[in-house]
Formats: sequence, C-alpha cells, structure tokens
Amino acid sequence: MSQSESRKKKFAKIILAYPIVLILIGSSANWLLFGVEPVAITLPAKALIVALALSSIMLLVNHTWLMTSTELTRLKYNMHATPEEWAASEHTQTEVSGEGKSELARRHQAHGNATENTVYFVFLAFLISIISPVTIAAQVWIIGFAIGRLGHMFAYLSGRDGLRGIFMSASLLSLYGMASYIALSLMV
Repeated sequence: MSQSESRKKKFAKIILAYPIVLILIGSSANWLLFGVEPVAITLPAKALIVALALSSIMLLVNHTWLMTSTELTRLKYNMHATPEEWAASEHTQTEVSGEGKSELARRHQAHGNATENTVYFVFLAFLISIISPVTIAAQVWIIGFAIGRLGHMFAYLSGRDGLRGIFMSASLLSLYGMASYIALSLMV
C-alpha cells in the first residue's frame, strides 16, 4: 500500500469517528456537567429567550457578513449575479479571473454551509426551548452554536483551515449537545 493510500485510510477513520466523538462529548457534558431534567413542555424561561435572541442576532451578523463579502467580491472581480446584470455591464463572464471565480465560490460555499447548519439549529433550538431544559445547558449550546458559526465564517473566508475546523467543531458540538440533551431528557 502506498503512503498516500495509508494516509487516506487514516483520515477516513478520523472522519468516521469525528461525529461519534462530538456526540459523546455533548452527551457527557449534558449528563455530567449540566444535568438533565425530564421533558416538561412549557414556554421558554426569560434566560433562554435572551440566549435565543443573542444567538439570532449573531446569526444575522453572520449572514450579513457573508452577503456583504459576496457582493464586495463580485465588485472587486467585475462579476454579476444575474444575466440581466451581465448584459447591462461592460464586462463578460469570460473576463473573470480564476482567482475571482475561486473567491466567489468560497463565499457561496460558506453561505451554503451556514444555511445547512442553521436549519438544524432552528429545529433543535425550538425543541430544547420548550422542554424546560437546565437553563445553562440550553444557553451554552444555543450561544455556542452562534459563536461557532461566526468563527467558522471568519476562518473560512480568510482561508484559515485549522481555525475553521475548530469553529466547525464548536458549532457541531452545540448541535449534538442540543440533540443529545433532548434525547436524554426523553429517557429520564
């Protein structure tokens, strides 16, 4: 087996173990650090509404930053979003440099990644908010997700892979933390 194939097998094992490790960390934090209360459907406590509001604001900042960065990239590289904009401009798509295409793709990928993760967050945050969780657990996971997404977006757009991975792990840990809290609270 070549060194390249050996390296791929090693990374495949890490990739497969990664979500399992995050689930175990999230579940352990819930069980050992925060405690888990049985499900009792109620309106969210004020402290939880504050966490949801802060998280929502941070996620809106994240979206605004992505949107603005995308438009500034289009402006910098003379790119447009629609056929109508291209037709009205003095530039053509064939004039766009490889760097411009790459930077726009980076922003599109960052935006898609943020959107797909936020969909799961919305459902989990809603559920954890109405099951009367231990407040600190819900606050940590809800605010942790938003901080993770802001950091991920910053690192993604600035090309800092190591930092991107850390913030990606933080936001995923927050999702798994919410999901495992919900699951555990259904079992106690």
